[in-house]
This record gives sequence, structure tokens and C-alpha cells, in this order.
Amino acid sequence: MGSDMKKRLLIVDDEPDLLLLLRKVLGKKCDCEISVASSGVEALDCMQKSHPDVVLTDIIMPDMDGISLLEKITVLDRTISVVVMTAFGTIEMAVKALKKGAYDFLEKPFENEKVSQIVRRSFERTALLRENIQLQNELKRGDKPTEFVGRSQVLQKTIELLTRLAQSDATVLIRGESGTGKEVAARTIHQMSKRCRRRMITVNCPALPEQILESELFGYAKGAFTGADQDKDGLFLEAAGSTILLDEIADIPVSLQTKLLRVLQEKEIQPLGQTKTVKVDVRVLASTNQDLEGKIEAGEFREDLFYRLNVMTVSMPSLDEIRDDIPLLAMHFLERFQKEYQREGMEFTAEALRCLLRREWKGNVRELQNRINRAVLLTSDSMITPDDLLSPEELSEDSHGIQGVEVPVCVHQLAYKEAKEEVLTAFTSKYLETALKKSSGNVSAAARASGMERQAFQRLMRRFQVSPQEYRE
Repeated sequence: MGSDMKKRLLIVDDEPDLLLLLRKVLGKKCDCEISVASSGVEALDCMQKSHPDVVLTDIIMPDMDGISLLEKITVLDRTISVVVMTAFGTIEMAVKALKKGAYDFLEKPFENEKVSQIVRRSFERTALLRENIQLQNELKRGDKPTEFVGRSQVLQKTIELLTRLAQSDATVLIRGESGTGKEVAARTIHQMSKRCRRRMITVNCPALPEQILESELFGYAKGAFTGADQDKDGLFLEAAGSTILLDEIADIPVSLQTKLLRVLQEKEIQPLGQTKTVKVDVRVLASTNQDLEGKIEAGEFREDLFYRLNVMTVSMPSLDEIRDDIPLLAMHFLERFQKEYQREGMEFTAEALRCLLRREWKGNVRELQNRINRAVLLTSDSMITPDDLLSPEELSEDSHGIQGVEVPVCVHQLAYKEAKEEVLTAFTSKYLETALKKSSGNVSAAARASGMERQAFQRLMRRFQVSPQEYRE
């Protein structure tokens, strides 16, 4: 169901007057092409021609009831959302339909707004299910040049930059929040470079104490310290002809930064306990999630080392900046963990994917990966729902939207129209404030997270007198 393609609805009922009414109401409120059928058999024939995205069908009809029609539709295309209509006293049949895969049901008589709302949600569900399948097919393609998963413009530009940097031997500083894939970026540079035949060496700088880190990086001569009973090559020598990644470079002690500067300037190292230096042919990549400029001002990082590392810089986008890639990433992690835990055949519900798109990911891609890992491991069913992905507190926030909206006390004393305006004003003001708080006063980010154009978001801010200044750190 592409954005340039008109949505298609098939309505099935043996009451001509109801078909006429529904066609008129839904054509206006749901902006869709509508086909009608007066029986299940006619509906199946109509489906071959109109290829509907949603089917709205009565249950009790001559020649084929709605349950049998639902079963046949599910076989033809399980992404079609089916909503069943039930008369008084047939709720048991509606429950049966839900168990067999119907998306929702309506009890006659129903309000026009209610049926319109359910049909609109059904179109959304169908679109999500079809995108789900498209993502699965895309993941199966074997022509991906890197480990990155995503098709957003921001990510594609980052991959293009990494590809260009791979062709040189320049030192690269990879910056970005925790969980944005800085090590994956380093591997991408290495794998596309002329050094790719040799293994890239990764050093987790914060994990090693200062004395051990120095001997690990530069090696040592026999007798250099107690326990050094033989010469040992360091990681720089091990990476000769290849690439070394200094992960979280900001945590390297100042005393070691001088020695690292020599490697970058002179392309040589001096093992502990040895007077001679050794030339090394190593490409250096470094990564950090910290404010190096702030550490320089505080005297915790050498400025000359910073400029040597910062020959080329890559800034990794946060998950918020590549939000459109969340469904594809989610499917990628689902495929991976299904294989790891031997739980083939699992899927996300449309609601689960929608919930992943809506929530905030402070831990970026790594946090998304961890949530899906946990869901695949612990979910008893084959369908992953929002309950499997979010904590009770997050579910509450996701379901109710904005917490803490205070309804004016006098609202029940007002006329309906005025009361509605009062509640909407309270809701909108709180919504804008919450969005700006989450984005630290960044209007563009708040608008993007709200699914709005920046100009529309600004108009609401002006109307409800909400200022972004209050939320800027």
C-alpha cells in the first residue's frame, strides 16, 4: 500500500441499504476506493479484481458466512485486515472470528465515526504488515556491502563517507552516542580498505588499567618489569599491515597519550624496557562518545593528540535521526535472535512495530537490539506484542500518551463544545511541553518525533504560548 496508491476497501453484506450507507460514509471519511458485494461468493470474485487492503464483512449471509469468507481471505493474503459486523446476539461468532484472525468486529447498529475509526486503523495495520514482509525480503538480499541495516538518507550518507575514507590510510575519529554503531563503522572502513585481508585489532581502552594498557599496546622486553620473563609484541605490532581501533579513546590516561602521539607522528613504537624504537605500518581508527573538546579544556586530553586523531571525523547518527530505519533494524535483530535461540517463525504484531517507532531510544540501536533479544528469548507465543517489548510503566505511557494532563474542574459545568475545547487546550499544551522537554528544546526534533512538520508544530506553539527556551539546557 504505497503512499501514492489509493487504499481499497471491500464491503460485504446482504442488506443493500447498509451497503449504500457504508459506501457513502466510508468513502468520505476514509479517503478510499470502495467495492461492494452482497455475498461471500461474490466477495471472493470481487477480490480477484479489486485486490482490497481491508474487508468489512457481515457474519450471517446466504451461501457463505463471514467466518468461512475470513478463512478463505487469510489463505489468499494474510495481510488483508478483516473486520466483521455482527447483529445483536452474535457476539460469540465475533469472538470466533477474532480467534481465526479477524482484526476487529463491530456490533450493529454502530455509529458512523466508530466504523470509520476502525477502518482507518485497519488500513494502518495492513500497511504495517506489508511493510513487515517487504523488510523481511530486503533482509534476505545478499548484496549489502556493510553490516549496517537501514535505508534512511542520513545513514546512507554516513555509509558513503565511510566507503570513501576506506580508500585512504588517514586516521579517523568516529564520534557518536553510546549504542550508535561506532565499532561497526570502524569494521566497515577496515573491510573496504586494502588492509582487509588482515584482522582488525580492537582495543577497549577503559577495560584495562594504565600499566597493563601500556604493555598491551606497545609490548615489552624481557625483564622490563616483575614477571616479564620474555619479550612480547604489543597490539600495535600485532596490527602491522592492518588496522587498530582504539575504542573509547577519551579514557586513555594522559601519561599514555604522549606515547600514542609518537605512533601517529613518527609511525613508531617503543616497547617497555627497550631503548630502541620500532617502525610500525598501522592504520589508526579511534572512537568516543565523550566531549573531547571539554576534556581538553579540563586538562584531561592532549590538544595535539586530538588534532592528530581528528584528521577525518565521522559522526554516527542517533536512532532518533534514523527513526525510519527502526522497522528494518527490528526485523534484522528478530531474524538474528530467532536463529540463535532456534525459535523460527516469530513475528511482530503491527502494534508492536508501531510501538517501537513511537518510543524514545536513549541507548540507540544497542538498546533496540537488547529489547528484541529479550523478547525473542522470553516470549512464549510466536507473535511479539508491545507487552513483550515494554515495561508496564512504558506501556502505560505508550497507551495513554501524555501523563499528567489536568482536566479543568469546571469542565462538567460547561456546554459540550466549550468543555471539549478546554480539555483539548490542556492536552495540546501538555503534549507540546512533553515533546520539547524530550528534545531539550530542539523544535525540529520535537516536531519530527510528533510526526509533524516544523511549521505546523511552531503554529501550535504560538497558539498555546509554549516557548522552547524553557526546555533548552
